Amino acid sequence: MRKKCIVIGSGLGGLTCGLILSRNGYEVTILEQGTQVGGCLQCFTRHDVKFETGMHFIGSADEGQVLYRFLNYFGVLDDMQLSRLDPNGYDVVSFEGQRFRLANGRERFIETLAADFPKERDSLNRYFDLIEQIASASSLHSLRKAEDDVSPFVSSYQLRSISEVLDEVIADPLLRSVLAGNIPLYGAERGKTPFSVHAFITDFYNQSAFRIVGGSDVIAKSLVRELNDSGAQVLCRQRVRKVVCNDHQAIGVETDRFYPADLVIADIHPARLVELCDTPLLRPAYRRRIAQLPETVGCFSVYLRFKPKTVPYMNYNFYGYRQDNPWDCEQYTDVTWPRGYLYMHFCAEPHQQYATGAVVLSYMQFAEVEQWKDTRRGHRGEDYERLKHNRAERLIAVVSKDHPGLAGNIAGYDTSSPLTYLDYTGTEKGAMYGIAKDVALGPAARVHHRTKIPNVLLTGQNINSHGILGVIVGTVVTCSELLTAEHILNQITNTER
Repeated sequence: MRKKCIVIGSGLGGLTCGLILSRNGYEVTILEQGTQVGGCLQCFTRHDVKFETGMHFIGSADEGQVLYRFLNYFGVLDDMQLSRLDPNGYDVVSFEGQRFRLANGRERFIETLAADFPKERDSLNRYFDLIEQIASASSLHSLRKAEDDVSPFVSSYQLRSISEVLDEVIADPLLRSVLAGNIPLYGAERGKTPFSVHAFITDFYNQSAFRIVGGSDVIAKSLVRELNDSGAQVLCRQRVRKVVCNDHQAIGVETDRFYPADLVIADIHPARLVELCDTPLLRPAYRRRIAQLPETVGCFSVYLRFKPKTVPYMNYNFYGYRQDNPWDCEQYTDVTWPRGYLYMHFCAEPHQQYATGAVVLSYMQFAEVEQWKDTRRGHRGEDYERLKHNRAERLIAVVSKDHPGLAGNIAGYDTSSPLTYLDYTGTEKGAMYGIAKDVALGPAARVHHRTKIPNVLLTGQNINSHGILGVIVGTVVTCSELLTAEHILNQITNTER
């Protein structure tokens, strides 16, 4: 008889875990509390303009690269169209109006920045050596073998912050700022976020960078088709109220009905899982540890709708700062907000000429909206709507200074706050990227895929790392608990074209 696996949550981690296990003999049921699957792969449409909610662009998706190999294994490549970001500057970083480009490929990356910082060419080579050494030292990120191995070399850079290492390797303070200019992608903090996080993300996007034509929800829909083909069930509107345990392990979960299970995988924030488990198997010390873990900062988003054929499509991401470095933007006052922002266009069709919509992201502390925490979406009152309107107008005004004429081409906009993200993902305090890595805490800041309940496992952005590759690597780690690591890698290799 096949073992029954219940997956709580249908984000990327839940869908991919379910697919691997379903293909390997498990009877899988995925339970999603919302009306659509996908987590941060979901998109939404306002006034016929479509927007991403989380997966705004991806990297390492050229043939043979690591994400390409994963997507091929999951069977979603044929359902996707990719639009390449500018290889000469997929990311553009601006400090007080001075712009710098981050280009794809080691040689082009170094040559582009060396043109602005000629005295730092040797330092840039040392920097990139370090990026490549860290990225290649992880066998999972390079798909050499499917094991959660961490070399002593990588471990050392898990205990040193981005700012510390950049200060050591790069002499020019402005170049240090440029290299850290994309930290909104992972909510990094000065002196806290490990350099290893920066290295993996830099390597991921430096290899190649793309937007997904039509939105990342095509990945979620494709994964659901693959799940159905493998015999798995994906059910929406199924809010899990309890993980039911006996004296030794979980025996199932409760929604409006009981789902028996030999195995439970939770693709939700660890704090939400703890709330679902009324059992002495989770001891107070474990509960306290999960409750005390630091979270990444929250986010305020403005979703812009443009007048037809007025804004040329921008095939790069723009990081704008009102200061000479990217750090401490989360430490703002009402007067200084926003200290920085990230501006990206949506790719609606291949070879897009004009943008239909865009998103502008800036940090927002949960404390600003906490007073409305227990209210429902759409019913939070005039003060909340006034706060969002004020923030949106200020953010648009700042973006328009870097992109003259933008404000006059906006047909309308929508907004979201950390409360929106809390409702949407269940992430503690509406954090952008879940639990934060902190060099001061070291391994204590890491959430293990195993819980204190023997047959309850975690997956998703809090296991390993966030982002499409980080979550998929976490999926392999979780599934390796049940299948041999070699078996998973062999399956990936055997599906390659």
